[in-house]
Amino acid sequence: MEISLLFLYNGFRGMKKAFEVIDHTADVGIIAYGTDIEELFSNAALALFSLITEPESVERKFHLDLEVSSEDIDSLLIEWLNELIYLFDVKHILFNHFDIKSLTHNGLKATCYGEDFDPMKHKIKAGVKAATYHMLKLDKSDDGFKAQVILDI
Repeated sequence: MEISLLFLYNGFRGMKKAFEVIDHTADVGIIAYGTDIEELFSNAALALFSLITEPESVERKFHLDLEVSSEDIDSLLIEWLNELIYLFDVKHILFNHFDIKSLTHNGLKATCYGEDFDPMKHKIKAGVKAATYHMLKLDKSDDGFKAQVILDI
């Protein structure tokens, strides 16, 4: 499967990449970017939902407050994405905006905005089963943060 997507957003320092989708054998990967760690986690979640559906088709009809914890920041990113996958799989909720309220090395509090899945309105592009630790990378540079996550589809 050959996938090449690049999403841009108008960030603090001008036009910046929010995330990229990368090709991976039998799976799909994302590379998320952020000027800070909160923006990185938000953009990773947006990348996840861009694989599931068209984020612009999702309205902000309600919000859901989430708390996620894990042993370290890398595991926290995986737990965060897997919690969002769970909410879609079990409760059929789609999100397109993520406000990270607090983020430490082992805990995250966020408000997620979206709506219930409507098959008449939302086209499902791919079924994402889980975020994995395979090839997981989380880096900080002078430009901000970058994370690579492989998703099981």
